[in-house]
Amino acid sequence: MHDEMLDPQLKEQLHNIKGDEKALEECFYKNLEFGTDGMRGEIGPGTNRMNVYMVRKASEGLARYVLSTNETDKKSIVISYDSRHMSPEFALEVAKTVGKYGIKSYLFSELRPTPELSFAVRYLSADAGVMITASHNPPEYNGYKVYGNDGGQLPPKQADALTNFVNSVEDELSIPVVDKEDLLSQDLLQYIGEEIDQVYLENVLNIRLNKEIIEKVKSDLKIVFTPLHGTSNKLVQEGLRLCFLAI
Repeated sequence: MHDEMLDPQLKEQLHNIKGDEKALEECFYKNLEFGTDGMRGEIGPGTNRMNVYMVRKASEGLARYVLSTNETDKKSIVISYDSRHMSPEFALEVAKTVGKYGIKSYLFSELRPTPELSFAVRYLSADAGVMITASHNPPEYNGYKVYGNDGGQLPPKQADALTNFVNSVEDELSIPVVDKEDLLSQDLLQYIGEEIDQVYLENVLNIRLNKEIIEKVKSDLKIVFTPLHGTSNKLVQEGLRLCFLAI
């Protein structure tokens, strides 16, 4: 808590629970586990919480994994995130961590759904994808999921290798990162969005079934849609609009 380099927000949170031994133990009694499905946990200070330092630890392991699987000079990942608290901040920390290894990050400028991330990994020929999300967990949670160069979840062997790299990172507080402006000037950070949306939706529309039925009923068909505070809001509405369906 006396570390001058400690994130101010986390330092304040630690100060607020300074005398609460149970709360402190819950935050620090173990490391947040990173497994086949990535990692997730409550947002807050400590090694058993989702925060910038645990995101850096996972990203440091991911960078080492990418370096072990790609010996070329061209290495990249795609990063997306959902609408949860701290998701944009965590997403940027991923780019700031892997950038020091010369790994370029394609970072969505706004929240995007996981399927589009998977598509973007393949479309951009990236080495991996990172989705900052905690799926169905309560709102106080966030998480970190990694996808392979095919856009899918990592097979067991590759997932184990990644997990070993993450677990080999011993001090998450001392992981160096690169400033956002430096990443941009070195072309190690590129924001993406509408171009990927357009290509993604074109590919989705190309695999529609029974197009002739849609043409027959579209004038009478009305759809009620709620994203439930999720990332699908814009994309689903645009997809339905391209199908000439009323929403």
